[in-house]
Amino acid sequence: MRKFVAVMYKFQSVPAKLLLLGLVASLAQTHAGPAAAFDPESGITKESGPFDLFKFGFFSYKEGRKRDAVEAYRYAAEKGHTGSRWALANMYADGDGVAENDFEAFKIYSEIAREGIEPGSENTGYFVNALVSLAGYYRRGIPGSPVKSDLTQARQLYFQAASAFGVPEAQFQLARMILQGEGGAANVHQAKKWLNRARKNGHAGALGLFGNVIFQEGQYAQGLAFMTAALDHCAPKDRGWLQELQERAFSLANENDRRVAVALAQDLRFGDGN
Repeated sequence: MRKFVAVMYKFQSVPAKLLLLGLVASLAQTHAGPAAAFDPESGITKESGPFDLFKFGFFSYKEGRKRDAVEAYRYAAEKGHTGSRWALANMYADGDGVAENDFEAFKIYSEIAREGIEPGSENTGYFVNALVSLAGYYRRGIPGSPVKSDLTQARQLYFQAASAFGVPEAQFQLARMILQGEGGAANVHQAKKWLNRARKNGHAGALGLFGNVIFQEGQYAQGLAFMTAALDHCAPKDRGWLQELQERAFSLANENDRRVAVALAQDLRFGDGN
């Protein structure tokens, strides 16, 4: 599956983080304070410019007025504002301020992806995160909708985000699909390549899974060290499966490999490109 203070709560890609951190600073400089949605004092109406509507939606969300945020994002999206469409898609995907509707989110992400981007576009982060979101939907399908599981399409989308934009989450998910032979042939060597890239970019899940692969190849101490370090850096959602891998490996390793692994894990520099 991750932040941007109000709307970036699904993925943490390097391009998106850079884009959105700059956007937060820009919005902070132009925000004059809270105001009720679309009342005369707010200075914002549905006829306002798309970026003004987006700013209003952003701060409405931040202040807990999610209905106002949805309304503002919708008007801005109708005017072609990509960031507003992306934020609205995230809210549908999470059932955040609106009824959860994965198919509606899928349609919006698809619109963003179809438009594409020019090199250096300010919308790069939104585009990349839309690719990753779509890959996830194609991987599992959306029950009760026309969107069925398409592992080949999911793998292609992860590959695009992983190779062209260097997104750690896409690199990790692509590696998992390659390991399991989902959407194409299984290839341990290729999977290790993508896991290595993702873990060097700070992805704890990739660090742990890479450790598990090399442990199975006979690098017991180093593999166990990577799995142990991953547990110290992982998100709560990943703790269960990472802990299961680490405990299984720990039970199989001999006492010397365990001692070496503990020492290596303590010295491991995580996410610094090494």
